[in-house]
Amino acid sequence: MSLDDYILKHIDPEGDYLYRLWRATNVHLLRGRMASGHLQGRLLKMIVSMIRPKNILEVGTFSGYSAICMAEGLPEGGRLYTYEINDEMEDFTRPWIEGSAVSDKIEFIIGDANVEAPKLGIEFDMAFIDGDKRTYLETYETILRLLRPGGFILADNTLWDGHVLEIPKPADRQTQGIEDFNDYIARDKRVERVILPLRDGLTIIRKL
Repeated sequence: MSLDDYILKHIDPEGDYLYRLWRATNVHLLRGRMASGHLQGRLLKMIVSMIRPKNILEVGTFSGYSAICMAEGLPEGGRLYTYEINDEMEDFTRPWIEGSAVSDKIEFIIGDANVEAPKLGIEFDMAFIDGDKRTYLETYETILRLLRPGGFILADNTLWDGHVLEIPKPADRQTQGIEDFNDYIARDKRVERVILPLRDGLTIIRKL
């Protein structure tokens, strides 16, 4: 048994619906590993349960796995607004979100969160960044303006399969985007931050 298998056997179960979504994501979509999966999904739910946010903003819905996990942790009356910029994902993702037990807590929106989220006029308590790595910094600045003092931002993929230790090739804008984001966050005096070496790296940021 691997250490990963051991961990999954000793945490809360994934649940049948999320397992089927994870399977469908990996069977039907390219880069299915981008879905959060069992361990990160349970962590996202736990963090939401700890923070007890009223409003969550997610940038990068993909197949809807992380959105459903976070919505599971929302208190009564809580709402998650999740943006997916790739309109080709809608036919796959919307039925899975609408078929979930927490669909009433999720607003699934096709569009650019950097443009559309400020139009909501909502102050967010928590945000999850998991969209285009090339625009992480732009997304971070957008979210920080919408986030209440003391609110939390979770940024996914911040270790980027270890590529952050390498000098990115000139054409590799995604690796460069993650490295620029990490360097910027490390110096930003408006926040405090910690990186968890979970899966592909998860940075937890608190707005001061």
